[in-house]
Amino acid sequence: MKILRYVLIGSLAMVFAVACNKGIDPISYVDPGPDTAAPKITISYPIEGTKIRVDEPVTSINIKFVASDEIEIKSISLKLDGAEIATFNSFKDYRRYMGEFQYDNITNGDHALSITVTDLSDKSTSQTVNFKKIAPYVPLDGEVVYIPFDGDYFELVGKKEVTVAGLPGFVDGKIGQAYAGALDAGITYPAPASLMASSEFSLSFWYKLNGIPKRGGIISISRPNTGTATTSPPDSTRFKGFRFFHEDNGKNENLGIDIGIGKAEQWMNPFITLKPTVAGDFGDWIHIAISISSTKAIVYVNGVSKMTANLKTPINWTDCSLISIASGVPNFIYWGHLSDLSLYDELHIFKKAITPEEVTALYGVKK
Repeated sequence: MKILRYVLIGSLAMVFAVACNKGIDPISYVDPGPDTAAPKITISYPIEGTKIRVDEPVTSINIKFVASDEIEIKSISLKLDGAEIATFNSFKDYRRYMGEFQYDNITNGDHALSITVTDLSDKSTSQTVNFKKIAPYVPLDGEVVYIPFDGDYFELVGKKEVTVAGLPGFVDGKIGQAYAGALDAGITYPAPASLMASSEFSLSFWYKLNGIPKRGGIISISRPNTGTATTSPPDSTRFKGFRFFHEDNGKNENLGIDIGIGKAEQWMNPFITLKPTVAGDFGDWIHIAISISSTKAIVYVNGVSKMTANLKTPINWTDCSLISIASGVPNFIYWGHLSDLSLYDELHIFKKAITPEEVTALYGVKK
């Protein structure tokens, strides 16, 4: 019986083996043809213009890339600033390689990463990207917020990302990259406690107006309200905080601000009127600085004082806690002050009144 059992088991195994191979073609060699094309390489990180912002003087970078060839990859070489930092010559998939390499010695300054892939016939392709490690940012005197908009939404004083709504983008700016507004888009950021405890306030930034929509919120730190886009809450809502906006004036656009001073509000509207060209463009970039002390508010355009107002009492921040940028949402949505499609660059916010000399310095900065 034992012998019979073994015979049956062996027979069944043979049957299963035949059944499993039935219908499967045997593996045969296929000539891939001549190697005529050069290999390809794509670097996914860092990309051209990447800026690395960390406090450490030396940091790491995780390099990511994809190499491919129609026949077979022979080798891949990574060079940083002309010096080879890694090579690869063994591949599970010899036609396509998804590479990743961590390099741990990125210092402050400009860097060039080059990756070269070579195939079996010694044809090679290279790609180079330039990136930069930026030294830690040192805040200016009294500065509590700085957003350069250099291709990201990082705030450099608090060292954290802002909250972004919608789908804004980046374009070539006045200095490096700039924020490009979009419908239903905008930025919010918690107002620093030191700013909310101060009776003084200033801001500085570059601005290029898009007059469509005809009204929009630019920068506001306002208390919550129950109004809508077309109705206003009680005037007392505006007795606190700060609102900066643009509004249509026929074919022109007014830029104005409103300052809450406790039991009243102080308007500076308009402090400038911008006129469109024939094509509807409102002209080149302008630099705007607003300096508010406990007794006076001054608005500067391109480094020159445009309007001054005396304040009966200092700015009042009661119930204000959120900075809105490129939109009035969520606390300054009344009168149609919603998303702004304009361009923004180099935004600085201070907990003090900046001086004319500081305005001139901010206006003159180049990178």
